[in-house]
Amino acid sequence: MNAPTAARRIQPLSPLVASQIAAGEVVERPASVVKELVENSIDAGATAISLELEAGGTELVRVTDNGSGIERDDLPLAVHPHATSKITSTGDLDRIATLGFRGEALASIASVARVAIRSRTPGEVGAWVLETEGVVEGLTPADIKPASGPIGTSIAVRNLFFNTPARRKFLRTIPTEQSRCVDTLTELALAHPAVAFRCVCDGRTVLDLPMDQTARDRALDVLGRELKDQLLEVHADQYDDARGVAVWGLVGLPSIARATRAAQHLFVNGRAVRDRTVQHALSEPFRGLIEPGRHPTALLMLEMSPQAVDVNVHPQKAEVRFRDSGVVHSVVFHAVKRALAAADLTPTFAAVRASGVRPGEERAILSPGAFTSAAPERPEVTRAAFVDYFKRMAPSGSQPALGFEAKPAEAASQPATLAPPPMPTPVIVREEPVLTDAPRPASKVLQVHNSYLVTQDEHGVLIVDQHALHERVMFEALLARVTESNLESQRLLTPVVLDATPTQLARLDELAELLTRIGIEAAPLGPKQLAVHAFPSFLFERRVDPGEFLPDLFEKAASSDFAPGSEDALRDVLDMMACKAAVKAGDKMSDGELGALLGLRDAVERSSNCPHGRPTTVRLTIRELEKLFGRS
Repeated sequence: MNAPTAARRIQPLSPLVASQIAAGEVVERPASVVKELVENSIDAGATAISLELEAGGTELVRVTDNGSGIERDDLPLAVHPHATSKITSTGDLDRIATLGFRGEALASIASVARVAIRSRTPGEVGAWVLETEGVVEGLTPADIKPASGPIGTSIAVRNLFFNTPARRKFLRTIPTEQSRCVDTLTELALAHPAVAFRCVCDGRTVLDLPMDQTARDRALDVLGRELKDQLLEVHADQYDDARGVAVWGLVGLPSIARATRAAQHLFVNGRAVRDRTVQHALSEPFRGLIEPGRHPTALLMLEMSPQAVDVNVHPQKAEVRFRDSGVVHSVVFHAVKRALAAADLTPTFAAVRASGVRPGEERAILSPGAFTSAAPERPEVTRAAFVDYFKRMAPSGSQPALGFEAKPAEAASQPATLAPPPMPTPVIVREEPVLTDAPRPASKVLQVHNSYLVTQDEHGVLIVDQHALHERVMFEALLARVTESNLESQRLLTPVVLDATPTQLARLDELAELLTRIGIEAAPLGPKQLAVHAFPSFLFERRVDPGEFLPDLFEKAASSDFAPGSEDALRDVLDMMACKAAVKAGDKMSDGELGALLGLRDAVERSSNCPHGRPTTVRLTIRELEKLFGRS
């Protein structure tokens, strides 16, 4: 048995060791140095900032600005830990209006690199230089040397982590580190369009942005002018008190959504941030417009009182905490939703020869429509009217259910008629439906292969996926109905008995509220079965079998991200209901059903995409047709 070691005495760390530990939080890589130095330049009122990099910033990061400069006697304090000109008391932490405020960035950088600071204020006839080499304490005015230079500050950081080789080993390749430095500068350039930015990497200019740009022009210069017609402007102004917020930004059409959030640029009072509240408010309006797992492209700038946001919650100031996150979420959500609702989201169909594709292997791609300035005129449909219409979606002798009930493909030669559902007769009495007030399209409709509808509008030819569009119509109808009250349920004279696992039976209590909302009543029947006593009228009319629907519902409920009491879970289940009940590819539809379905396309919001985010409609414009046929 080993003898106990003697207890170690507690002792204070040396200033250098303490600074190097602090640098581990602040200075992670060259991009961290770029961020801190450029933020200081912006805080100094600079209107032009240049960044020079060598070896991806590992050998040199130099930031030069034309800001207010640093006084000669303050230069030693600039690299002293926790010395700053931006705050003086704890009360200032509640109203931080600058990008930097802790007074630790330069000290942390100077402790792990060779730093040279040259600065000149407007009142000086020349500049002054202070050089350090891993030293942050004991510097005096005697260490300052005179130099020539313009008004402003230039800070050169060389040989990053020269005295902490273990940390230098964790850096990535030079191209990767350079890319991250440029990305960091780009983020700051997006947030400050009035400032000119220039970046030179190993003697090559990679970024050159003029000063006094508008926010939109700066965004297009950075993100790419080719996105000009694919971005929708977002704006809202509720900045009327300490709790208010103003929003301006650009959001991409659903067709340019990305697999990651890398294309999302979020700013709060000029500070680039990552915030779940804003990300959720941005993503929610795109629900059903983009496929699951994809994220909208966006640039959002939020302005609010410094007292309404706490920026002192992250070592690198990359996260914030809002005093009233509910207000922020609401303003962003509704601003993005309005922008999407006002746009025509129907993608156009372009036959192009994609880069790298051999001749004869052209592929069709979806590109955003050119008609994004305003949405097509829709009939004025209120929620109450839509709910009322949904209530009247019942089968009758001559009319289909909401449903435009369709036969399988083998019966495609005959118009669709309603057949009694092959399940126990429900006990229910309702009014006869009246579908004559459903909107009708102005143009004729052609059904192709019993799967796609072809019609026209003022811009060209529309090709519609009948299942996807019908699914969207049904989903919106269900959502409007369940918002008012629980879905109508049909009581079964004879319960439908299903096999179930013990896990599924145990989950019934957890799902009880959700099942009630969608019109399902089910209970355990022995250790391995459950009995369905009531089923949604909507699904019953569409001949959806409880024996198929319930197992799929249990499978969805078993996923880790399914929260039975949440609105997300309800929408997922409504989506599943709409998908199962919608007309399928291969179903023959009558002329009346085709007209009614296309008429509802203009009456339903988000009809450009099914609830899964896939397009319901593709437009082949007149211009594209002319190109295909060689007409100028």
